[in-house]
Amino acid sequence: MTPSDIRTEIIDILKDIAPDEDLSNLKDEVAFRDQLELDSMDFLDIVMELRKRHKIQIPEENYGELASMASTVSYLTPLMKGL
Repeated sequence: MTPSDIRTEIIDILKDIAPDEDLSNLKDEVAFRDQLELDSMDFLDIVMELRKRHKIQIPEENYGELASMASTVSYLTPLMKGL
């Protein structure tokens, strides 16, 4: 998957987790929690969706890498290469 594909996939996951949120103005460099009404369970849902959809295992110590769209795409790009 390309970084653009990964970004699209994360937006799709966010739509499922937070269907009432407006994702059209999502800023890549700003933390998801600062832009969206996400709690810790929603964040874990993102991790679980990545595991379910793409068999990606994200260790708990790396959860901070998924704070913003930019950091999420950067972290996932090597893991999702070839998917």
